[in-house]
Amino acid sequence: MTDPTLLPHSPYLPYDQSLLNYNMTYGHLDPMEFGGWKRETLSWKEGCYLHAGLNPPSPYRISGPDAIRLFSDACVNSFAKFSIGGSKHAIMCNAEGNIMAHGMLLRTGEEEFQSFFLSPYINYLVESGKYDVRGEDMTGKVFMFQVAGPRSLEVIEAATQEDLHDIKFLRHRPSQIVGADGRKIQVRIVRIGMAGTLAYEVHGVIEDAHAVHSALVAAGGPFGLERLGMQVYGMNHTENGFPQAHIHFLSAWLQDPAFIAYLGDAWDSWYACSFTDFAGSAGDDIEKRYCNPVELGWGHVVKFDHDFIGRAALEAEMAAPRRKMVTLIWNAEDVLDVYASHLRPGEEYAFMDFLSNPIWNRLGMGSHVDDVLKGDEAVGVSMGRIYSYYYRAMISLCTIDLPHGEIDNEVEIVWGAPGTRQKKIRATVARFPYLDLPRNETIDVNTIPRLPAASEAELSPAS
Repeated sequence: MTDPTLLPHSPYLPYDQSLLNYNMTYGHLDPMEFGGWKRETLSWKEGCYLHAGLNPPSPYRISGPDAIRLFSDACVNSFAKFSIGGSKHAIMCNAEGNIMAHGMLLRTGEEEFQSFFLSPYINYLVESGKYDVRGEDMTGKVFMFQVAGPRSLEVIEAATQEDLHDIKFLRHRPSQIVGADGRKIQVRIVRIGMAGTLAYEVHGVIEDAHAVHSALVAAGGPFGLERLGMQVYGMNHTENGFPQAHIHFLSAWLQDPAFIAYLGDAWDSWYACSFTDFAGSAGDDIEKRYCNPVELGWGHVVKFDHDFIGRAALEAEMAAPRRKMVTLIWNAEDVLDVYASHLRPGEEYAFMDFLSNPIWNRLGMGSHVDDVLKGDEAVGVSMGRIYSYYYRAMISLCTIDLPHGEIDNEVEIVWGAPGTRQKKIRATVARFPYLDLPRNETIDVNTIPRLPAASEAELSPAS
């Protein structure tokens, strides 16, 4: 493993000597915070953010005549329609219907595709020898920046000097960023993001990463752009209603011994740490951390117009779903009592990290999951606890048994690891997603000023 004392700064964004708090999940130093967590967490509701911390995003290029057949065999998604310039939230499951990998898949050519965060499982399938395809690991060769919030389109148009209103949700196309030296830098703009609100991604080659990042920062100034650190980025998935691996569930890799064997030394030296660093009252029961697409709220993605791994299990699940995804609002008095226990004599409760359960650690990522009860009955699990400054509430996501998933139902979250002093924290079932602003997929960007208006805004910085 990399010696953490020798970790370099992220090669994907310029070094800022004013920043002191860093994360090293991806093998280099990424800032945990830029302009303050309150400003950052409001950015995708009121303005815009730029996030570079997901680099490298496990980029993997797949090409060849059997690519679509591979995706169709492995993904719950339908590939009856998948045109060049389109993208899908690809979900791959095992025979039990539990998620093995999920991420973005972009079609960039007739037989060319780019995936993000489907590795290493997609590599395993490509290298199985069952398909006439080729795979290329693009790590260290490309970058991906996220630009999200109601003013994100204006920022990107100011940076590209191009009208991008034509890009619909889940679509992408080439464009160019104008660098500080006037050079036109080739990029790809994708309308997608984890923010829930309007969001885009900017993709390009690693050699242009610093120039593009600087151009986006400069273009975003008049629109109140905030740079987003790893702390708040790890929190927005809960508020925005997008369950994420490690933050909310674990991929069910250990249910596939052949895949673990394929990982070999990489499993022993790197991946295993993220599957053994457990916290919360769910203890070390890894099965509680596995999820299927239906209980995560992704049932609409599952299509039975093709055979795929896990189809039988998901057909049964769709016919008679057992759980659903909800948001839990934690009782404020009970949360305060957890903190107060550290100021009283006697055994305290487990400390509740503010702003959220720890996600990133020096080895990779942890998994904090808490049991949820109704009376003495276990009815679900809570994960991804965060403090939402926007809503002034402690919230989490919860996969909960259907009879207990009604809005305003009261349940209890068990706080504290098994064998320690535990507290039952009252919680109320709330809407999912919890963010109640217009969502990316429904926003009509024709209501957003086009480039000439954006150029005028550049001359008059926002207060």
